[in-house]
Amino acid sequence: MKFTENKIENIIELCEDPTPEPAGIIIFGASGDLSFRKLIPSIFKLFKNRKLINFYLLGVGRSTLSDEDFKNKIKETLISYDQKLVNIFIEHAYFVSGNYDDEKLYIDLNEKINTLNEKYKTLNNKLFYFATPPHVYLPIIKHLGRCHLSRENGNFSRMIIEKPFGHDLDSAKKLDAELHKYLNEKQIYRIDHYLGKETVQNIMMMRFANIVFEPIWNYKYIDHVQITVSEQLGVENRIGYFENTGLLRDMFQNHILQLLTLITMEPPASLNADMIHDEKIKILKSIRPFNIETINERVIRGQYIKGIINGKEKSSYIDEVGKPSNTETFVAAKLFIDNWRWSGVPFYLRTGKRLKKKISEVSIVFKDVPHSIFSDFYSVKIAPNSLIIRIQPDEGFSLVLQAKQPGSKICLNTLNMEFKYKNFFDYEPQDAYERLILDALLGDQTLYVRNDIMEESWKLVTPILNSWKNNHTDLYYYPSGGWGPKEAFELIEKDGRKWREL
Repeated sequence: MKFTENKIENIIELCEDPTPEPAGIIIFGASGDLSFRKLIPSIFKLFKNRKLINFYLLGVGRSTLSDEDFKNKIKETLISYDQKLVNIFIEHAYFVSGNYDDEKLYIDLNEKINTLNEKYKTLNNKLFYFATPPHVYLPIIKHLGRCHLSRENGNFSRMIIEKPFGHDLDSAKKLDAELHKYLNEKQIYRIDHYLGKETVQNIMMMRFANIVFEPIWNYKYIDHVQITVSEQLGVENRIGYFENTGLLRDMFQNHILQLLTLITMEPPASLNADMIHDEKIKILKSIRPFNIETINERVIRGQYIKGIINGKEKSSYIDEVGKPSNTETFVAAKLFIDNWRWSGVPFYLRTGKRLKKKISEVSIVFKDVPHSIFSDFYSVKIAPNSLIIRIQPDEGFSLVLQAKQPGSKICLNTLNMEFKYKNFFDYEPQDAYERLILDALLGDQTLYVRNDIMEESWKLVTPILNSWKNNHTDLYYYPSGGWGPKEAFELIEKDGRKWREL
């Protein structure tokens, strides 16, 4: 069946993003790397696509910048775009300098917001983005509360907070309690940019809109699930942040577990944000907890040493940090979800830096047929069916099947039925931050992290962090350009399985 042009136009019109209310966007840490690399280009694209009509962009930071300085830096960042449009965009941009713990900053900020609200008719709606180190979240939130900038009275005042949300379970709960002194949960948007990626959003559509998948999405038909999030880059210019954080906090506690919940949750009653979050929290509470006895059996931590990537030698993590360190740059784990749907199904998760390829994917590996009629013809095991969900690069998915190779003999061959977004949809890829900022302006928390989900994620990983802190778990080393330490391969191979070749 082919779509006619009229049908395609109707679908496009139906699926167009709505336009949010007028609002001011205020970025704390606006002179930093995240702002110019991700946030400002994403906000500009929303403007370019006419999703921002009455708005202003107000940067806040410790750097001493004038409004003109900030406009010029934005223009340099957006040099590859239509400069006529960029010039219109930067007319909406302003900057306030000061220290985050200084009350004067917030007095100046309040005055600037009132002026810009009047100028751009933003109805006193405000979206704050915290692109700052986590340790300054609380001072900012307290001052915003005391100056009544977080108060809602017929308008909205929302706050996007970057990860890591806390450092462990206790610190996360403390931060959350302080947040709720000044804000209600509907004002808090804990961002996980992985949830804004198109393929991640498509997981629910694939599962719950296609009857071909949902009946077999359980322990009866699925042998195991693999989730891999690998990066070629090392810690680069984030050494200070990473040394105090590590990969378990940076990737596993949020991105990996969020992916896991989407793959495994029960169908929500509707696409309402709270109903989706309700199903996610059920999964997190069903994950078999870690204890001292099981951490060494089910979790592997590693750190990269010197190696070769794309023909170039890469230094070790210790050389980059400049001192001895036990901070992990690789984590592999085996999880079990103790509920009816996933009884006995192992989930193998791995994430690391300085690995062979930059790739993020989920692999659903199905069980063998109950009785193979081809056993007389083959001395080796036939590759199982699997569904591969590719998150990056080349977003899409593929289904691995067995089929007869043409010819007179009975010869099976593995077929890869592949779908890529770029080959099917004629669209400009939307950056994850672009989508998530738009959702926050619209008041949609579906792709954000609710407080109980955040807390349950920390509850799961904190025993691992404590074990590592007390040196109860070994640290294994792996050369840059590989796929992690050999112990990560042993984790899955001792169960008679293998990591998918990437």
